[in-house]
Amino acid sequence: MTTVPGPDGKPRCRWCAAAPEFFHYHDSEWGLAQGDDFLLFEKLSLEGFQSGLSWRTILAKRPRFREVFHDFDFEKIARFGERDIQRLLKDEGIIRHRGKIEAVINNARRAKDLVKREGSLASFLWRYALPAGSPSSTAATTPESVALSKALKKDGWKFVGPTTVYAFMQAMGLVNDHVEDCVMRAKAEKARKAFKHLKR
Repeated sequence: MTTVPGPDGKPRCRWCAAAPEFFHYHDSEWGLAQGDDFLLFEKLSLEGFQSGLSWRTILAKRPRFREVFHDFDFEKIARFGERDIQRLLKDEGIIRHRGKIEAVINNARRAKDLVKREGSLASFLWRYALPAGSPSSTAATTPESVALSKALKKDGWKFVGPTTVYAFMQAMGLVNDHVEDCVMRAKAEKARKAFKHLKR
């Protein structure tokens, strides 16, 4: 069985059953094509923080993450220094992991460089998207996520392994992994076909 009934009785992807708040996240965000650079950077960062933890933990802490990281404005985060790292390590509202915090700051600097080169983060990331209409997958990685992971690592990004990158691609709509019977699959597909990523 690949679906569970949602609050309205209609089928949703089975993973929604893991926590009550997942239904809203699934319906309002997950899998819908996203081209805003700051939101893309946020999701890459949060997927990195999730490594070894549950998404429920990250989702609960997301408001505080957004507050302390200036809504994941990588232009601002790129200026963070040791004093900011120490401040964040004392903040109980986020995941206090030095390596992951330092990775976000490092990646913000890499994102700035990438935007100078490519025009936007979205224009680079969306090159690795799967074609609209691709079947859903239960795999933890795909050739596309492996390729994007390699490209980001080559550019100096951290905490961007292929599994982390694929979870990011699923969430941001670079692939439509709502299962075939999920009520949201058609909506995500329609959004994807109408999608044109934006430049800041």
